[in-house]
Amino acid sequence: MRIRKGSLSWIAPLILVSSALVLLTWGNTIFTRANPGGNDFLVHWMGARMFLTEGVSPYSDETALEIQKFAYGRPAQADEHELRVAYPFYSIRAFLPFSLIPDFALARALWMTLLEAGLIALSFVSLRLVEWRPPLWTMACFLGFSVLWYHGARPLINGNIVILIGLGFAGVLLSLRYRADELAGVLMALTTIKPQLAFLLSVYLVFIAIAQKRWKFIFWFFGTILLLTLASMLLLPDWILQNIREIFRYPGYNPPGTLQAALKGWFPGFGSRLGWGITGVLAFLLLAEWSFSRRSGFRGMLWTACLTLTAGQWIGIQSDPGNFIILMPALVLIFSTLAKRWRRTGVILSVGMMAALLIGLWFLFLATVEYGYQPQQSPIMFLPLPGLLIVGLYWVRWWVIRPTHSLHTDLPNPEMLL
Repeated sequence: MRIRKGSLSWIAPLILVSSALVLLTWGNTIFTRANPGGNDFLVHWMGARMFLTEGVSPYSDETALEIQKFAYGRPAQADEHELRVAYPFYSIRAFLPFSLIPDFALARALWMTLLEAGLIALSFVSLRLVEWRPPLWTMACFLGFSVLWYHGARPLINGNIVILIGLGFAGVLLSLRYRADELAGVLMALTTIKPQLAFLLSVYLVFIAIAQKRWKFIFWFFGTILLLTLASMLLLPDWILQNIREIFRYPGYNPPGTLQAALKGWFPGFGSRLGWGITGVLAFLLLAEWSFSRRSGFRGMLWTACLTLTAGQWIGIQSDPGNFIILMPALVLIFSTLAKRWRRTGVILSVGMMAALLIGLWFLFLATVEYGYQPQQSPIMFLPLPGLLIVGLYWVRWWVIRPTHSLHTDLPNPEMLL
């Protein structure tokens, strides 16, 4: 009888979750059929589908032409996005199940459901990472903010896998917190689907692992990358060369992909020098903070990892404001520190920041957007969130790295976890 009751206790939640996912997918399907787009997903759905059904390389001109014809109804013109695959070949495994669905609108709807689940999971993992248990009303505000703010909704609508990459980054840090170094290494390797986003964080974590002799993380990280690379070579032997060609080609048909490129466009006379200056300052800060964090325990490592992800968006590595959802752990770290430092006042301040970001970022986007085949965000979107986070991270730095007992009473001996 006990077993039966225990088994029945899972039925209601399972039915509830399944029903929610079905309704969500149904709503997503209505949206995708009424709103063409989702080009971030289209590129990789078509790339995987061409390879699966016709054996054509996802990096080929033939695949690019099919993607362009699907999106534009013709080959891309000189001033249009070429919609070419530029991810490592092993990324095809993430899109393969969806490429089996010939109806793009349905495939996109299912992909959106996965990304929506990823957004919610990223929110909960970020809360767990900083051990913040906000009041129920604050939790409701935070979950609504997580889905509706610009940097959550944009990658969701475009079908950008960056949401899952952000979840992977948060999972890596949470795994390191509890010394699950093998899992952390595997997750870190999987995030290299977008290598430009994973590069700085992976370098920092390898540095920390060497300094603290956490060899399991290093073994599983590099071992998983090697396995993914070799397995992909069995399917497409020269994929690395083809991928490198596409990486070098990518900036040529995209809007400015770095703050430095945007500054050069805004200020032709001195923008380039200003960009190099920002790169130099951020590189110096990161090197100094990386060195300091070797001796500061888990909280110091978490703060430095958040700074690394944030600074990585301004340091000159190819990125896009559509990728800024990966900065969610840094945002939650600031919220939680304010709430723990000033209790009710801190919670109200955090919710106020959510409201300001929700309204302000959408207002800035709508005020600067350029309309074409799809709305094109202005490079000015590079500025608000990383700038706010860098200031915010340094504002709370002392309380995070050297907290008082009263500030972190809910943390279970975190210094012993790294």
